[in-house]
Amino acid sequence: MDQGKQIRLSSAEVSQLRIQYMNDSGSICMLTYFLEKAEDAEIKPIIALALKLAQSHIQKIADILSEEKTKVPHGFKVEEDVDLNAPRLFSDSYVLRFIHSMAQIGLNGYSVSLSLSVRADIINHFTESLNETMELYRMSTELLLSKGLYVRSPYFPNLEKIEYVSKQGFLWDVFGQKRPLQVLEVTNLYSNVQRNALGVATLTGFAQVAKEKDVRQFFQRGIEIAKKHVKIFGGKLEESNLPVPMTWASEISTSTTYTFSDKLMMFFASALIALSVGYYGTGIAQSPRVDLGVMYNRLSLEIQLFAEDGANLMIKNKWLEQPPMAPDRLDLQEEK
Repeated sequence: MDQGKQIRLSSAEVSQLRIQYMNDSGSICMLTYFLEKAEDAEIKPIIALALKLAQSHIQKIADILSEEKTKVPHGFKVEEDVDLNAPRLFSDSYVLRFIHSMAQIGLNGYSVSLSLSVRADIINHFTESLNETMELYRMSTELLLSKGLYVRSPYFPNLEKIEYVSKQGFLWDVFGQKRPLQVLEVTNLYSNVQRNALGVATLTGFAQVAKEKDVRQFFQRGIEIAKKHVKIFGGKLEESNLPVPMTWASEISTSTTYTFSDKLMMFFASALIALSVGYYGTGIAQSPRVDLGVMYNRLSLEIQLFAEDGANLMIKNKWLEQPPMAPDRLDLQEEK
């Protein structure tokens, strides 16, 4: 094999690079605005670091794709998608929690991207991105803890002996009293409450500043869905006498001034919806109690239908950037 020849990027590698580019170009717009409005001297360096990482990522990806002679995504631009002069929309506490949540999501995403990569420079890129995001996660976690803002999942009594499941009721107790939740089920329910609480706060701010009526209505519908899911997940925790995490609704200002483009806000909303589908799937896989699986399936269907409406809205407004597609061989043959 010719060692001097660069191996072409695979479709998996291209897809992961494009996802990261789109996510980070959108994040640059949000983080630039957050940094402009930040007042907390401890939170500002975290925002600045997150912004610096996103900027370095899209430059590296642009260089890689350009070398491959493939088009770099348009993504999002500060000059097109954010008004830095707009009033404050989110509190610094919200921003810190937002960055912490995005770092958590990034750790999962970069792990997947790394596992799909084969070419050495792409492996190195996603390894570096993962390590940088681990540091951002550590710093944001420590600051949330020091400010008393970190919400821990519930504590369980220490395990004193090993036991094995002896009854089918562990899975199928539909009509009788359901067994208490086990640790993985609690973890998923608790995390999904927190993610939906982030969604409520984010969409509340977006709905206040959206320009188009149909976009505002989409965000309002998303708020109601997220609130309902918080209530359902919280109800399952309360059944086992476990605490329910707090919401973040108080972290939003009353500003209605144009801040972010509808295109950018729809992108972030759609990304959060897509992530929910994946996390609910994890909840199904890790919840032996049948009622929880039924619940996750029902809620997943609801947000999938919601996601479809969001995609149609983005297509209608020409906001959905089309990724590379496999050649339509039949169409090519018919052109002759």
